[in-house]
Amino acid sequence: QVQLVESGGGLVQPGDSLRLSCAASGIMVGTSHMNWFRQAPGKEREFVGRILNGGAGTEYADSVKGRFTISRDYAKNTAYLQMNSLKPEDTAIYYCSVFFRGNMYWGQGTQVTVSS
Repeated sequence: QVQLVESGGGLVQPGDSLRLSCAASGIMVGTSHMNWFRQAPGKEREFVGRILNGGAGTEYADSVKGRFTISRDYAKNTAYLQMNSLKPEDTAIYYCSVFFRGNMYWGQGTQVTVSS
């Protein structure tokens, strides 16, 4: 059974940093594309970025490119979303997801609020 558990969200000020974690079970983060999405109030869920399997690199939405970095820890079987220079428009619930054996699995999400 695939399970994804996000953590690390919180309330921060503009310009601050946060690191979100996505602890996985039932899949190996090293052999899966690990995705990050976010959903702001009243908006549709949007793609943030992904880390590709087999060390094939990362992809990011234009809105976060240069500020956010996705990585993974093979030993901990965990993916990370490092968010720097946070802006109020980054406020959202952040989700990790993985496509595995024909199904898309999602975590429960973690709230990030950027406000002064």
